[in-house]
Amino acid sequence: MDTFLGSFTFMRDRLPLLLDKTGQHLWMCALVIAISLVVAVPIGLWLGHLHRGEFLTTSISNIGRALPSLAVIAIGLGIIGLNFTNIAVALLITAIPPILSQAYLAVEQVDQDLVRAARGMGLTSTQVLFKVELPLALPLLFSGIRIAVVYVISSATLATVAGGGGLGDIVLGQANYGLQGVIAAALWVAALALLADGALSLAQRLLVPKGLRAAHG
Repeated sequence: MDTFLGSFTFMRDRLPLLLDKTGQHLWMCALVIAISLVVAVPIGLWLGHLHRGEFLTTSISNIGRALPSLAVIAIGLGIIGLNFTNIAVALLITAIPPILSQAYLAVEQVDQDLVRAARGMGLTSTQVLFKVELPLALPLLFSGIRIAVVYVISSATLATVAGGGGLGDIVLGQANYGLQGVIAAALWVAALALLADGALSLAQRLLVPKGLRAAHG
């Protein structure tokens, strides 16, 4: 208990250090999430719109869950080297699968009667995707993004293994910061994940129509 309480003393005494490491941590996570969204969302939405690629998206999702980030970093050390690219690749493998699979399912599961009605009104395939399917897909799409963000924030602590910095420098740096520092940084990471998930939940409530929010609980 004394060690746990000491972690809060560490937070108070080493706040500038924690804030500096938090900035590094969030920068890494934001970059990875941005790349993941640019890659996974368009592919997932379009495959869902075409009702093709279920095997591909499911396989990528399963592989992403099966590969430990630390193993990917270790493999990358021999291929890419000790740099940020190594970390980014490992985090992308963590982030892309849930976004891709949820984006695919979000559109693929849209009521086809609505899609046929939209096409009967003269909407093109692209218009159907953006005006009908995408708005209906937002709740499930957001769930994939929220999962990815939490995964990335927690997994980014491993960045220090390849010299990436961030809060992982403290979490994995017991020799330098003591057990109190390790616990403090771990609590800090958990708080960041919860805050990020809460912020995305708020964004979801603002962007998703009220009727769809009610339908998805």
